[in-house]
Amino acid sequence: MKLSDFIKKNIDLYQIEYRVHATRRMFQRNISEDEVEFVLVHGEIIENYTDDFPLPSVLVNGCTPAKNRLHLVVGINDSEKIIVVITAYNPSEEKWDMNFSRRKTK
Repeated sequence: MKLSDFIKKNIDLYQIEYRVHATRRMFQRNISEDEVEFVLVHGEIIENYTDDFPLPSVLVNGCTPAKNRLHLVVGINDSEKIIVVITAYNPSEEKWDMNFSRRKTK
């Protein structure tokens, strides 16, 4: 399922908010807001966390314009029309399959 389908329909209605944790991790990992927003539009949802608190969230897998692989954990606050970026990271080849879309089994 493409997150881009949801975002393209709602991008003008929703604002993007970055949690403090996400901002810190993005700074530590040299990930820009432009890269995050690119992956939000072009990425694919690979995991759903419907029971997450305080918001249901999803794990998004995508590539930046520079072809760097990026994972985002994003919450959707429908009542306040906010897309919340919870964290962002570059997935490890040791933990993910070659497409970075499925966790490797131990």
